[in-house]
Amino acid sequence: MKRAVRSRWIGSTGLVAALWFCLPVIGLAQQIAIGEYPVTTFDSGPEGITAGPDGALWFTEENMGRIGRITVAGSVREWVVPASVGNSIPEGITVGPDGALWFTDTGGNNIGRITTAGTITEYPLPTSNADPVGIVAGSDGALWFTESNGARIGRITTSGQITQYIGLKSSAQGITAGADGALWFTENTADGIGRITTSGELSFYALPTANSSPYGITPGPDGALWFTEYAGNKIGRITTAGVISEYAVPTPNSTPQGITAGSNGALWFTESGRGEGSKIGSITTAGVITEFSVPTAKSGPWGITSGPDGELWFTEYLGNNIGEALFVSADLSATPDSGAYQTEIAFGGSAFAPNETVEIYSSGVGSAVLASATADSAGSFTTAARAPISPYGPRLFVGVGQSSGKLGAASFSTSPKLVVSPASGPVGTTVSASGYGFGSFEQVTLYWNSPRILLGIVTAGFGGAFEGDAALTFLVPSGSPSGRNKVIGIGGTTGAKGSGFFTVE
Repeated sequence: MKRAVRSRWIGSTGLVAALWFCLPVIGLAQQIAIGEYPVTTFDSGPEGITAGPDGALWFTEENMGRIGRITVAGSVREWVVPASVGNSIPEGITVGPDGALWFTDTGGNNIGRITTAGTITEYPLPTSNADPVGIVAGSDGALWFTESNGARIGRITTSGQITQYIGLKSSAQGITAGADGALWFTENTADGIGRITTSGELSFYALPTANSSPYGITPGPDGALWFTEYAGNKIGRITTAGVISEYAVPTPNSTPQGITAGSNGALWFTESGRGEGSKIGSITTAGVITEFSVPTAKSGPWGITSGPDGELWFTEYLGNNIGEALFVSADLSATPDSGAYQTEIAFGGSAFAPNETVEIYSSGVGSAVLASATADSAGSFTTAARAPISPYGPRLFVGVGQSSGKLGAASFSTSPKLVVSPASGPVGTTVSASGYGFGSFEQVTLYWNSPRILLGIVTAGFGGAFEGDAALTFLVPSGSPSGRNKVIGIGGTTGAKGSGFFTVE
């Protein structure tokens, strides 16, 4: 049903600088803006995500065997799961009643626990190859989880005592706590929704659509349970009495995955996109569906949750990003709407509160302030700032009114460039070339333009830049003509092409 090919490349861990909030799509009619933060470990396969008790978002990294944490300002930290010596595959994650995060580890065959300080404990399952997937806190103070391979529901106390329940009709995937105090879960290959009480009594409800492969499930604001149908291309609803309704997703083959209740009273879900591309969607309790394209094509949106800031946060399994969908309530523009690192940008805002301070952030809300302005009596302002380091392509600038909380978003497309130092000298001069605005983690090939000579290959960081110790050092080639010569950098993944200049004396 599911997996992309895994690679086991291991990158660095620890606290990192704020990521660049990039690649937006703004739906003006719905006042939704979508941005993305690259995950600092390459090809990490982010999957499950939940809002933590510490005001941050916590997520699993399936490919890399890690647990990640991202603040609403965009700062990421990662921890390696101890069982990940070739084994750990973390999937689902939830907050436990003890204030820690609990997660399923499919590859390690464990249930894991991580404190907000990063201490990890693992509890082996009694059944081998159980393939635990979904996990949620129950009304009884324990954690409940699905065992996909063993067709079981598991329960683990916060002290680590495990109980397993048999009698399911098929592989179970997602699980959530219902308003009735029971646990509700999706039976993927049996095309049904299951229910288990905290005392272990099981019920099963068959779906009207055959071969629907239900996956994610969440409680709705209406007291019902809402779920995705991965293969059926539908969003389903089941009351606690077992009455089922289904709603077709407009995009064919959208493969809906995760689902959560949003702060606006609608349900929000991810579309991993076997068909027309990667999207997130919303569905009202009346069944009206609206879809929004995710900026990175074929990024495979997977898990989704409502954040502590009231916005929607989701994982992009193939895109290696954490996405954020913001509810826009004011207007923000950037002029020009494209340019390279350090380009001067004029920001204009309107529909903010009269005379309030508006801060425009360099990354997510609460990160370093890029620009600040005071709105006039009509709630409008203008201010300016220089473009920060950002990966290649469009990104999102977010402005927030400091008294009203109103939020505006503006698109800006980052183009690549090279900076050479020194900028002039004779043939044979040692030159350092720094690059900005390339793709996250991509290899960049540098050439001397005339005559065409390969200078070297470097790897950009998560912000699309290589500078300082990561810059490329080369010698000005012999035979270079006097005067201004071009140095070219070409991104191996994005095809982004940037240039700088050196004057041969």
